[in-house]
Amino acid sequence: MSKQDKLLIKILLGNADANIPFEQLCQLLKKLGFDERLRGSHHIFTQEGIEEILNIRPKQGKAKSYQVKQIRNLILKYKLGDKDENSL
Repeated sequence: MSKQDKLLIKILLGNADANIPFEQLCQLLKKLGFDERLRGSHHIFTQEGIEEILNIRPKQGKAKSYQVKQIRNLILKYKLGDKDENSL
């Protein structure tokens, strides 16, 4: 099981939203097909076919827990990371 698979499972379980490394989260979003744009400390992720725009910032090297929750809801809503799609 890859590092991204473990991180995806950790996000979907929702047990440790405040303990997700920010850089790993960014890498996971890129693997899921998101395009990243930087504007200062803001990392803005967009993907064609997904109307929501993710605007996330690190806090002491970790992702903010409310942002992890937004990402989890987005993954579930659009069924991102399914093994059938070979996204990861």
